[in-house]
Amino acid sequence: MSVPLISLADQNEIPQIGLGLWQVKDENEFKTAFDSAIEFGYRHFDTAQFYRNEQMLGNSWKNSGLKREELYITTKIAFTNFGQNQVHESFKESLEKLQTDYVDLLLLHFPVPVLRKKAWLALEEIQKAGGAKSIGVSNYTIKHLEEMNSYKNTKPVINQVELHVFLQQPELIAYCSKNNIQAEAYSPLARAHVMDNAVVTKIAQKYNKTYAQIMLRFLIDQGLVIIPKSVTPSRIKENIDIFDFQLDAEDLSKLKSQDQNKHFLWSGTRIP
Repeated sequence: MSVPLISLADQNEIPQIGLGLWQVKDENEFKTAFDSAIEFGYRHFDTAQFYRNEQMLGNSWKNSGLKREELYITTKIAFTNFGQNQVHESFKESLEKLQTDYVDLLLLHFPVPVLRKKAWLALEEIQKAGGAKSIGVSNYTIKHLEEMNSYKNTKPVINQVELHVFLQQPELIAYCSKNNIQAEAYSPLARAHVMDNAVVTKIAQKYNKTYAQIMLRFLIDQGLVIIPKSVTPSRIKENIDIFDFQLDAEDLSKLKSQDQNKHFLWSGTRIP
């Protein structure tokens, strides 16, 4: 399975699909998911300090026989570690758990009031020192991204937010595109809350694909990076089997009409 690479503003590249690792707490379950993902062609893995499974990813990739440069690893600084010194100290712990001396992408996990400026400046220092190839943010709104213009020396190359057919955030996507910030979708399957939408179902039948594959392809066709989460080998395979077809303009339009602005997880919209 050949996964497209997306070029970022810092000249690095990111695989367009990765395996999300949120809530994967059981070591055997984690190992099964990781090994299955590798078998089916994933090389991009998304963890976070908050997930408490960085060490599982470290153990899994070390035992995989793959070279570090063959993998793309993302982690995120937990909001409890947003003080400038805490960012550096907690990141050192993350590297130890991940059994690597760098990550491909390091994100601030949430736009914490007051502390987010110092936390971002710490990420810039980490990148300059070689600890992270790329740096970005998660759950940031246009307001938070605009505010960064007053203090950033390096702009974020990624904004990872909840995005799916039922939460399309077109204004945020347009802003990111205009400012050369790659939008990355977490929970691209809406956490399976809406798996009976008639429009999605009909389009899936047309392309002889599954409901989930249509939801994922909808985001891929808009140039987004996606990190669907699953621990089930068959679904991990299903989620990456989306690069052999493309939605036509009419179907993309039908899917865009299904936007409900529906968040199923935390949102930064109420954060000052």
